[in-house]
This record gives sequence, C-alpha cells and structure tokens, in this order.
Amino acid sequence: MISRVARGCHAIELSERQETILRIVKGEGPITGEQIAEKLSLTRATLRPDLAILTMSGFLDARPRVGYFYAGKSSNQLLGDYIRKLTVKEHKSIPVVCQEDTTVYDAMCTMFLEDVGTLFVVREGGLLIGVVSRKDFLKSLMGSRELAQTPIGVIMTRMPNIVTCKLDDTLLEAAALLIRYQVDALPVVKESSSEKGVEVVGRITKTTVTKAFVELGEGTPV
Repeated sequence: MISRVARGCHAIELSERQETILRIVKGEGPITGEQIAEKLSLTRATLRPDLAILTMSGFLDARPRVGYFYAGKSSNQLLGDYIRKLTVKEHKSIPVVCQEDTTVYDAMCTMFLEDVGTLFVVREGGLLIGVVSRKDFLKSLMGSRELAQTPIGVIMTRMPNIVTCKLDDTLLEAAALLIRYQVDALPVVKESSSEKGVEVVGRITKTTVTKAFVELGEGTPV
C-alpha cells in the first residue's frame, strides 16, 4: 500500500515500509538505523534508501551517535528522550570495596591509591553491608581513635541506611538520588542469588553523570 502525504507544497508518496518506519520512530525515537532494521527483520543496508527519503523529505531528522527522531519533536524533547534512555547498566564503573574488618588506616590508603571518594564495605559474596566516605574518614581523624587498630565497620554507614541504585535504573534516576541525598556515589546492586542481601556490581558517581553530560555535548558515544 502506498499513501500520499502532503509536505509543504508537494505530495510525498510513502510506501508501507516507510510508514512503518515513521510509526517506529514516532513511538521510540531517538532510535538508530540498526535498531529500526532489527525491528523490521531487515538489514541496515536495505533500509538505507527509505531512511534517506524520509530524512530528505523532512519527516525524520538524525543526529550523529543518537539516531533518528521524528522531525515534529523539538530539540529539547529530543534531548530529554535521549537522556531518559541512558541506563545505569551502560555507565556503571567498577566498585572499590573493602571488608568490614579492614582498618581505617588501610581503607584510607585504598581510597587514596584508587583515587575514589567512597568505599563500599562488603562481606563474603560481595554482599553490601556498609559505605564509608571522605567525610567519615575526616571525622575519624578528628577523633581520638587509633586508625591502624580501628576496623572500618566502626565508622561506616550500615545497611539499610544506604542509598543504592539498580542496573535497570536510568542514569537520570541515579543522578536525582545523588542530588536528593547529597552523596558522591551510589552502589549499583542486584539481589543475591545465594543468600539474603544485595550484591555490589558497580558504582555511579557524580563524575559518571558529568562525563555522560560532557560526552553528549561533544557528540561522542555515551
């Protein structure tokens, strides 16, 4: 089936496949050509002429490393749609952890050597039991504790009083948690398959969010 759609002063004939592409992009854009091809069970090369026609006709627009979007959307809507698709799973970094019986002194050395602002305290199996930050270390330095003898468990914040995020959360949701609770990092967790509790599988920091923002502005992959 071929339909005629008015566009400016001209009538553009769209094939059934092109109309399907428009529906996909309207509902799910921004979306890459590869993703559109996958939904239609076609190759990217097969779709290239259709995408070119829809783009040149003004139905679609495209942004490098973002994908195709319906031209009826504003730039702000496009940017918002794209940001809401960024996930914690795609942007998490490797967590830096220590055990509960690690001394405050050794934990401070780990933080310095790893160049991080937060350590996640775990027990066997990587289960999260606590978090310690620079502020916690500062408080311990101001006290009278013997740092080489005091276990990190004495000064850490314990579960369940820890703000966490999950793999399927969006980066936007994680950023909102960082701001709301005024913390520098969030442990990325998943339910443990062997015992009660959550396993630490990554971390999201203010630097993570800033990096994604900068890369988005530079047009590089985020």
